[in-house]
Amino acid sequence: MNLKSRVRDFIRGLLSANGDTGDLADHDSILISGRLQSIDAVEIVVFVEESFGIDFAKVGFDRERIDSVDAICTLIEATSQYH
Repeated sequence: MNLKSRVRDFIRGLLSANGDTGDLADHDSILISGRLQSIDAVEIVVFVEESFGIDFAKVGFDRERIDSVDAICTLIEATSQYH
């Protein structure tokens, strides 16, 4: 499974768990738009740290960097050894 598919599946799972079964484009806002809440942001951070070895203590946390599938993939590609 490629990077974007892994991230998309994880985000769809979070949305579904919150009762949101609407369409999700890779560029759609998930946090700032209110589709997911701050507790979900923590889940995203843990997923990214555990799955891709990114340490948010080193790279810093910015909600915009995890606000869409595209943004999460960009963060992963820029800060990890994922290919």
